[in-house]
Amino acid sequence: MDISWFAIIFLSLYVALGQIDALSLKFGLFSPVFAGAVTGFLLGDLKTGLLIGGTLQLTTLGVATYGGATVPDFLSGSVMGTAYAIMASKGVGYGIGLAIPIGLLLTQMDILARMSNTFFQRMAMRHVATGNYKGVERANLLGMVPWSLSRFIPVFIGLVFGSAVVKAINAWIPVWFMNGLKAAGMILPAMGIAILMRYLPLKRYYPYFIFGFAIMAYFSKSITLLGVSLFAFALAAVHVLNANKNQNNENINSAADSASGRVDDEEVEIDD
Repeated sequence: MDISWFAIIFLSLYVALGQIDALSLKFGLFSPVFAGAVTGFLLGDLKTGLLIGGTLQLTTLGVATYGGATVPDFLSGSVMGTAYAIMASKGVGYGIGLAIPIGLLLTQMDILARMSNTFFQRMAMRHVATGNYKGVERANLLGMVPWSLSRFIPVFIGLVFGSAVVKAINAWIPVWFMNGLKAAGMILPAMGIAILMRYLPLKRYYPYFIFGFAIMAYFSKSITLLGVSLFAFALAAVHVLNANKNQNNENINSAADSASGRVDDEEVEIDD
C-alpha cells in the first residue's frame, strides 16, 4: 500500500501541532493513542491504529519530562509505526516493533529542539531588559518553531520514503529479531503500568485494585474493558460521595461543638 501526499502532509502537520499541544494547550493531540487512531483512520485501518497507539500509551504511563528530561517521542513513533504497519500489512506487532525504536531514536531531535530554542530564550530576555513585552510574546511564539520542526521533518521524510523504508526493513530485519520486538512490545505496557503504580496510593485503595484485577482475570471474555471502566467510575463516585458526606458531618459536628462551648461559657458568665 502506498501513502498519498495528502496523508503525508496531514500527518506531518499533525505531529507538529501535537508537539505544540504537549507544550501548551494539552488537548490530548500529543497522546500516542490519539495519534495512532488519527493515522489509522486516515489510512483506512482504525483498529490497527488504536491498538498500536493504545499499547504505546500504556508504555508511557508514569513517564514525564521531570526537570526537562528527554523522553521517547512516542507521538511520532505512533504515527510512523501505525503507517508502516498498515502499508506493509504486517499487523499490530510489526507496528509496535517499529514505533518503539523510532520513538527512542527521535529523542535526539528533542534534544536538538531544546538547544535551538535557547536562541529565542535569549531573545526574550533581551526584550525583557528593554521593556518590550510584545517582543517577549513574539519570542515565545517563535520558540514553537524548532519544537514543531523537530517532529515535522523526521515524520515527513519517513513517510515520503515510506514504501522504500518498509521494503528495506522487511528485507533486513530477521524473523527472530522481529519476534523479539513483538515480545518487547507486549512487555512494555505492563512495565508502564508498573511504573504508574509506584506513584499511586495502592496501600490505601488496594480493594479497588483487587476488584478490577479479579474482574479482568475471571470475566474478560464476557465483560469488555469499557464495562470494567464503568464499574470503576461508579465505585470512584461512591467513594467521593461518601468522603464528602463524612467531611460535611465532621464540619457540622465541629460547628455544633463550637456553638455548645460558647453557650457553656455564656452560662458560666451569667452564674458569676
